[in-house]
Amino acid sequence: MELAHSLLLNEEIYNQLGEFQKAEFIFEWLRFLEKLLPATSRADIREKQNKLIEQLTSLLTSSPGPPVRQLIAKNLAITYSSGDTFSVHQTVDKCNELIRSKDDSPSYLPTKLAAVVCLGYLYKKLGRILGNSFVDTIGNILKAMKNAESQGRYEIMLSLQNILKGLGIAAVPCHRDIYKAARSCLTDRSMAVRCAAAKCLLELQSEATFMWSSELDSVVTLCFKSFEGSNYDVRIAVSNLLGNVLFSAVTSKQSTASAKQNVRKISFEEALELLGTGFLRGSSGFLRASGDILKGTSSVSRDVRVGVTQAYVVFISTLGGPWLERNFSVLLSHVLHLVSQLHPKAIQSQMDAICCRRCVSFILRATVGGLLGEKAQIATAKEICQAIWKLKKVVDAATSDSNVENHVGTKDVIGIQHMLICALEELGNLIHGLGTTAAPVLQDSSTGVLDVVISIILHPSISVQLAAAWCLRCIAVALPCFLTPLLDRCIERLTALKSSPEAVTGYSFAIAALLGAVKQCPLGIPHCKGKVIMTVAEDLLRSASQNSRISVQRIQSGWLLIGALMTLGPAVVQHHLPRMLLLWKCVFPLSPKDLETEKNRGDSFTWQVTLEGRAGALCAIKSFIVHCGGLLTDEVIQSLLPPLPCAVDLLTQLPSLNKTYGNPVKSSSVTYRKRLYELLTLLPPKTYEGCFSAILKELVPDLTQPDNQMTASVSYLPSLCHRNELTLLGPLLQETQHRFIEEQLLLVNSVAGSLEYDPYSVYEKSSEGDLVPKPLPLTLSIINAATRLFGVIFSHVAELQRLQVLEQLLTSIKQTKGTRQQIVQHNVVSALSNFLKNLASCKGNLGSEEIRRCALTLLMNALESSNPLLRCSAAESLARLTQVVADSAFTAGLAQMNFDKLKSARDVISRAGHSLALGSLYRYLGGISSTQHLNACVGILYTLSQDSTSPEVQTWALHSLSLVIDSAGPLYHMHVEPTLSLVLMLLLTVPPAYAEVHQSLGRCLNALITTLGPELQGSNTTVSALRASCLLGCALMQDSPDCLVQAHAISCLQQLHMFAPRHVNLSSLVKCLCVNLSSSYLLLRQAVLACLRQLVQREAAEVSEHAISLAKDNREDFNPDMNIREVGLEGALLILLDKELDLKLCQDIRETLIHMLTTMAVEKLSFWMKLCKDVLAASTDFTTVASVDTTQEEEGAQGDDELVLALGNDEKSHPFPHPRWSTRVFAAECVCKIIGQCEKAGVVHFDIALAQEMKQRDSRDDFLVLHLADLIRMAFMAATDHSDRLRLSGLQMLLLLVQKFAAVPEPEFPGHVILEQYQANVGAALRPAFAPETPPDVTAKACQVCSAWIASGVVSDLNDLQRVHQLLVMSLNKIQIGKEAQNQLYNEGTSTMEILAVLKAWAEVYIVAVQRQKKQSDVKRSPLVINTTDESDRNQASSADELLELVQMDLGNLSKLWLAALQDSALLTLPPEYAPQLPAEGGAFYTAETMENSRPHYQNSWAPILHATALWLTSTGFLVGDSDEGLTNLSRPVTPTTMCQDSMSRAAIKSPEDVNTDRFHLVLGISVEFLCSPRSDAAMENITACLHALQALLDVPWPRSKIGSDQELSVELLNVLHRLTLTRESPDIQLAALEVVRQILFAAQEHIKEKRRSAEVDDGAEEKETLPEFGEGKDTGGLIPGKSLVFATLEMCVCILVRQLPQLNPKITGSPGITAGNPQLLSENGSRLVSAALAILSDVPAVCSPEGSVAVLPTILYLIIGVLGETAVKLPTGQLSLTVAASLQALKGVLSSPMARAEKSRTAWNELLCSALVTVLDFWNSDGPHQELDEGSLLTAITIFILSASQEVTTMECLQMSCIEKFKLALESKDPVVQLKCYQLLLTIFQYPNQAISYPYIHSLVPSIVGKLQEAEKSKPENSAELQVIQEGIKVVAAVIAIAKEEHRTDLVACFLPMLISFLLDENALGSATSSARNLHEFALQYLMQIGPQYSSVFKKLMASSPPMKARLELAVKGNQESLKDKTASKHAKTAGKSSSIQLKTNFL
Repeated sequence: MELAHSLLLNEEIYNQLGEFQKAEFIFEWLRFLEKLLPATSRADIREKQNKLIEQLTSLLTSSPGPPVRQLIAKNLAITYSSGDTFSVHQTVDKCNELIRSKDDSPSYLPTKLAAVVCLGYLYKKLGRILGNSFVDTIGNILKAMKNAESQGRYEIMLSLQNILKGLGIAAVPCHRDIYKAARSCLTDRSMAVRCAAAKCLLELQSEATFMWSSELDSVVTLCFKSFEGSNYDVRIAVSNLLGNVLFSAVTSKQSTASAKQNVRKISFEEALELLGTGFLRGSSGFLRASGDILKGTSSVSRDVRVGVTQAYVVFISTLGGPWLERNFSVLLSHVLHLVSQLHPKAIQSQMDAICCRRCVSFILRATVGGLLGEKAQIATAKEICQAIWKLKKVVDAATSDSNVENHVGTKDVIGIQHMLICALEELGNLIHGLGTTAAPVLQDSSTGVLDVVISIILHPSISVQLAAAWCLRCIAVALPCFLTPLLDRCIERLTALKSSPEAVTGYSFAIAALLGAVKQCPLGIPHCKGKVIMTVAEDLLRSASQNSRISVQRIQSGWLLIGALMTLGPAVVQHHLPRMLLLWKCVFPLSPKDLETEKNRGDSFTWQVTLEGRAGALCAIKSFIVHCGGLLTDEVIQSLLPPLPCAVDLLTQLPSLNKTYGNPVKSSSVTYRKRLYELLTLLPPKTYEGCFSAILKELVPDLTQPDNQMTASVSYLPSLCHRNELTLLGPLLQETQHRFIEEQLLLVNSVAGSLEYDPYSVYEKSSEGDLVPKPLPLTLSIINAATRLFGVIFSHVAELQRLQVLEQLLTSIKQTKGTRQQIVQHNVVSALSNFLKNLASCKGNLGSEEIRRCALTLLMNALESSNPLLRCSAAESLARLTQVVADSAFTAGLAQMNFDKLKSARDVISRAGHSLALGSLYRYLGGISSTQHLNACVGILYTLSQDSTSPEVQTWALHSLSLVIDSAGPLYHMHVEPTLSLVLMLLLTVPPAYAEVHQSLGRCLNALITTLGPELQGSNTTVSALRASCLLGCALMQDSPDCLVQAHAISCLQQLHMFAPRHVNLSSLVKCLCVNLSSSYLLLRQAVLACLRQLVQREAAEVSEHAISLAKDNREDFNPDMNIREVGLEGALLILLDKELDLKLCQDIRETLIHMLTTMAVEKLSFWMKLCKDVLAASTDFTTVASVDTTQEEEGAQGDDELVLALGNDEKSHPFPHPRWSTRVFAAECVCKIIGQCEKAGVVHFDIALAQEMKQRDSRDDFLVLHLADLIRMAFMAATDHSDRLRLSGLQMLLLLVQKFAAVPEPEFPGHVILEQYQANVGAALRPAFAPETPPDVTAKACQVCSAWIASGVVSDLNDLQRVHQLLVMSLNKIQIGKEAQNQLYNEGTSTMEILAVLKAWAEVYIVAVQRQKKQSDVKRSPLVINTTDESDRNQASSADELLELVQMDLGNLSKLWLAALQDSALLTLPPEYAPQLPAEGGAFYTAETMENSRPHYQNSWAPILHATALWLTSTGFLVGDSDEGLTNLSRPVTPTTMCQDSMSRAAIKSPEDVNTDRFHLVLGISVEFLCSPRSDAAMENITACLHALQALLDVPWPRSKIGSDQELSVELLNVLHRLTLTRESPDIQLAALEVVRQILFAAQEHIKEKRRSAEVDDGAEEKETLPEFGEGKDTGGLIPGKSLVFATLEMCVCILVRQLPQLNPKITGSPGITAGNPQLLSENGSRLVSAALAILSDVPAVCSPEGSVAVLPTILYLIIGVLGETAVKLPTGQLSLTVAASLQALKGVLSSPMARAEKSRTAWNELLCSALVTVLDFWNSDGPHQELDEGSLLTAITIFILSASQEVTTMECLQMSCIEKFKLALESKDPVVQLKCYQLLLTIFQYPNQAISYPYIHSLVPSIVGKLQEAEKSKPENSAELQVIQEGIKVVAAVIAIAKEEHRTDLVACFLPMLISFLLDENALGSATSSARNLHEFALQYLMQIGPQYSSVFKKLMASSPPMKARLELAVKGNQESLKDKTASKHAKTAGKSSSIQLKTNFL
């Protein structure tokens, strides 16, 4: 294929190829040429032009296939337009010659067609350059058309379209001729020719004014004719033509050129009238009022009506949204008149009426729903409402005129009934789509929407009542706040008007519809409504017999209400279950005898009532089973069963009843039958197996004796054939956006569903995609129900019975003829299919050979039926049959039978059917095992698919082949190449008119690509060739004129991109996707988006760039609406999302955008922000963004709001003119996602100073913080919108912004944060959410934002804070008023949600206030910062107190509410077995019935409330003085339930101690229950809140005493905390847990101290020996795991330590000692954890008895010294790491423990401490792993031992010697840091008061210290480190002198003074000395001046004996005095010029 890539055709290679390869090669060359020519320079083209033209024209005569002829034509045209045009006329003549040729043989046809196509493209590209030659050309082409066959006519029409496009106005002379020719083609036999003619005429009408002026009527009539017998594509093409012609006629501008012709311009109304005639009279036209119409025999064909309907939509869409907005009332009255009875022709039967209504609904939905923005839709809804009012007045007038028998009146009423239904359905749909933005319509009293809809409910027609009920349901779903009031109003009207039959049925429909809406309203309805409705229903059923006039209505309504009630689900229904079961039992007689007497007694009316009642009961039970599966226990099923046998008995007697009473009973009996079938299908078959035979006897006649009137329909069959086969039945059954109206054409007798066929569906959910449910007529739906039930029962009956029934079915098929036979076949096949499906699913056995044979005969006959749907179902069932039989011989025989049939059969139908059967067999058996079967099967399908005489056979055979390829999988590999060649050959040769063949080829290619899979990536020649063929196939399909084929091409490319991404040209694929993004074909758009979604997951950035660059280059290809150039692909997708009505497609668009956002939002931040802002800002022109009440705010805030409102006023330039609320919600969610992405991208997005700095460096950088103003504005706009969903998204966005930006400082105003300037916006955004009419979920969200805002600390000024705080205070007051006062619109669960949200918000604010205050007091207490005078700190301090004061005001009430909420929460977490113990009425804030709904709300909010309660209890210190105060502020007891009232009333009797204990156990219990088993998904915040609550509790003495005195409780708590640390890795949680452990241990210590103290007091002065031992371990020292507090504490500490330092675990290191590697520094978190654990360890001995302490000491010492050894890393500065400091601290704590001195434990302690000291000393062994250890740390440890351990340990000689040795080593160290540490430690040891300890060290070490100092005389210190060492040495010697005995002191001083004097410098040296030497000089001088006077005698002696010393000293003293004088002078000078601010800084340091 690569060899084809050249400018000229490579003829040498071309001639070597075979016939088929030549075609491929040519196609590849031409494709390449098409891309190459525009990119080649004109000179290069001219050079080779002659040769190129010659090659192309020679190809014309080589019989090219359809795709090749297109490309030859395009390339010729491009060559001439890019090169010279000198030979173009020759080419034109050549083509004309070819067309004139008399050769009519089929082999010459392709050449003729190629010439026609060529002319089209030449004129299209070159146009007027070709001069006047077009007259001859067009004449020639039109002549050729006269005897052309369909392909020729097709190509000629398209060619003429191209010629017209190229010539434009110049072609006027030929317009009439072309018009005549196209007219005849528009009603051609061939559908493809009709489509082509429509396209040609569409091109013609743009210049030929006569088409929409003088000829307008005939064009319109012609179009109507063209619709007759048309298919989907023709209807699309012709409706497009018709719509555009009318558009031109209505909007024509009278140009000067056409002024002479006096163009007739028509009005919008006239245009609608023209269309209306087609709709009502069909193609008979309006000129002949023919006799048929007068006789009433002619009927408008459905095709025409559907075509005209589409034309309406095209016409109005072309006029556009603004036009529709202005003229909507005209359109509305017109379309409503279409369905009114004024046109008797439109409505011949109920069926016709329904179809007409559906068409009108489609016109309204497609125009109003698709073209108008929300504002316009609201206006439209008001218009529709006005129309309904007018119609209602007419009806009222007609019905009240009962005294005058006015015949016309009743006809009017019937017509108006259809008008009302259409208007009500559209009103419902509109409001449903608008959601809560429709509020203005309903609140507008002048419109009176609710009044009019409710008044229509009393209309005499059931259909209208149902439409009104449905409309109410839509209103309730859109605006949930109306649901409860509407229910109340309907219930009230129903009870008031119980005696009017219309009121009973109408209002019960309305109530049922509203109950159906509850499922779609998350906020629900009050629970008590269920009870009310149940009572109303019971009342209706009871009173039914009182008044025979309305018995039927009451009985129907009663059961309807019960059925609807079931949809509320188990939570509601369980309370009414017993009553319902009782009613169910009473409906049927108890025994067959009763039934018999009943039968003999009744008349036709009583039977009608009885049957209606029983049918209703059956339906209610069905509804119960469907919606309340959770309640279907065995017990309930048992109570459902008793009436069933009787119900089946009645079923068997229906035929005789029908005979006796005739028509009155008939419809009721059919309803009863259907309901019983439906119920039985749902029940387990075991429960009614006794009735099987009786039921089967009834089912068989249902299937085989269809009603005559319903020469029935097929509508239920699509569900029975496999999804893939639907494509064989035409595009209609797939999802096209016209399916709503097209469905009616498909079905044999065109049946459409409608609500009136089954009123019970008013409460069901409508099927996907339809807004209004469309149940089928009874006669049909009963067959549906019968076939389903047959499938269930038949798989459970005995074989013998099976055989009998099958034979019976066979005979009944044979006995019928014609269409009737087809109907019976349909029914039987679907029943059989259901049976086989059930049998396969329960792995049943089919039975004997006979049964198989029977079933096979049935299906084989159906396989050859003329109805394609039946063939599909039969093929499917055959495959299921083989699956169930599961016998290879049977399968092989069946396959063989198909082969034989296919070989012998010649007719199209049987070949199509049997070929599909082969594919189905393969699909169900996963590839028939033997490959020989596969070969035979593929061979036959190959042959069939090449049968060019019958496109139908080709289509079916190829479809079957695609199934085989899919199912055979890897087995198919050997056939891949030949199949690919076949597919390509057919794509190159099959005429484009046979689109269905191309579609099947597309499926084959897709299956082949899937089979090859990842192998397509390979690089060997075979794979490359296969891949090239696949790409070639895709290219061929992309060029197809049929949209579905293009869709297949896109999905094939998508597959290729998945398996071999490098080989798919992304830019051309993206271009193809972008061009088709706005296609009018839904299936094509779906393919485009599925592909885009996959591409952007891998290469989002590339796709986006390609789209923009392509949009800039090829403007003419792109739809201007999509505007990719300006808003990018992302913007185009958002525009599409806004217009698209298909749910699946919208979901795909959202996912695609989210993938693009996650990949690119951070890089293209400004672009995404602008997109979202444009979408959100577009909403602000819509009734000025909710009412922003700025009264309480100063001007600044108002300015902000006005700024927001001024956005988006300039509509013209706006890329998104009127986005729908759902699009705006999506945009808001995108903003939240962008914030999340930026957070992942880095901290710079949230740091304004850094962002600005980086932006200056590179202006292309972009950061989120720079867009903060826009973000706040978007959040504000969303939060104050009309749409509740958008408000929630806006508040969520605001919450995110507060959380993420609260701490970002404002660089220009230090001490302030960046969010501070937006506080007015935040306040204004939050205020509307607290308005009384706001739904609770919005208020709950707003509470969350309020608490986040107050807690964030952004606002420190009390007045500013109070604005938001006030909102919370309002909410608090609202929830205290109590539920009774609140008007309950929603479920009680929602008030629980709101109350808890408010309490949670207050809790969060209180927690923050307390934390801030605590931080403040810590700062004040800390010794470092004594004189902070920084202003911001002062502010913070005051703001912390102010915030606490704000909360303090309401704390009395809050604390009670919190406690009540916690009590509720605790009750709701109890396991199910405690359910009986729960309070019957519910808790404080939930009712017993809504317990399940309330659980999630409690789970969401208990943790902060718990923490806040604990803090409050701490702050009161558990002093109970508050039980009475605070109650005065509450306007009601906090809790409405008795349980909590008890606790309140008991509070008076209970002692404070008891109240405290209860509260303490409540907090403790909730915490422990949660911490015991937090679910893996439990939020970390909840765990930390629990731990903080425990910490707060244990901060005060009273709870500590409770914990301390209850050892079991303490141990339990410790075990829970231990488990928590094992399962949660978070360091914060572990630290918090350790803090709680520390507090528990402290509590135990306090308790033991208390016990010891009281024992000492009791025993008085008796001797101490007899004191009992307190603490753990008693006398034995034993600790019992599980009961011991000490053991549990140690376990916890070890857990933490070993996790941070695994080397501490002897098991890991493999030996008792620690033999791990070098010491290591831990992370900051690790260090904090280890330090906390060590601090706890050192406290453990204090809670042990002496013996106990001995038991735990080894462990404690091992761990402390272990940590020291593992983490004592040398740090360059000599400071200690956190862990080392902690281990030394802990060591000191242990050594100074009183247990070390206690008599009983002293000796054991001493031994252990000696060992510990030895361990520390052993760290010096240089060969060990610890040679890296920091000596300073180890020396400190030794010092702690020396100073803190008892004398027995430290004075042990060997240890003492060893310690002294270590100090000597340190003194000799080369490291000044070690020396310094050593001196400092020795100083503390020497000064130790106990001489027994200090003296040995002084004796051993002072000589070497003095020696070191004398050495220093010679070498002066080099740096400050050495200087410090010498200074420290001097200090040590000075200290020793002070301690020494009198007799030794003089010697020491005499030794010391010369040393000091030697450090002094003379004047000369002082000038040049280093700073270290100078400092040493001053230091020595200071000491001399101190010591001289102290020991004056020694001093004088020394001075006298050494004159040089004396001189040196005198000089130094003199020099010192002079320098002091200088210093004081300069100091004065300096302070004069110093500013105070510097002073502050130095002070601070």
